[in-house]
Amino acid sequence: MGEAFRLGGFGMYPTLVFGIVFFGAAIGYARNPGQGRLLLPAVLAFLTMTAGFLGFFTGIITTLTYAAEQPNLAPLVAMGTAESLYNVCLALAINVIGGIVVAVGAYRRGRKQPELAEAGAPVASNG
Repeated sequence: MGEAFRLGGFGMYPTLVFGIVFFGAAIGYARNPGQGRLLLPAVLAFLTMTAGFLGFFTGIITTLTYAAEQPNLAPLVAMGTAESLYNVCLALAINVIGGIVVAVGAYRRGRKQPELAEAGAPVASNG
């Protein structure tokens, strides 16, 4: 894992930071899945993916800039692309794990709504 993080380059750091914040928001939603609390984890998941793709594209730019000056391009471009893809892999892994946590919150929210309806509390519609 440490080697993958090193190979991914600088773009791994913002992806990891946004991913940790997303994971915290996902846990908060899973613990208290109230109405309107899903927006923050959703935006942070998108931000994590965006940071991962930004790291990927900046890695590709660096690879192609360097490869343009070299005589044998194919191995260099292949290795640079593979290293750049670690950013996307990190973002996807974080989003899968965070998505599972958010799904737990959504399940818990769905289980709470029938209890609220039975108690006579108004239940907000999703439409």
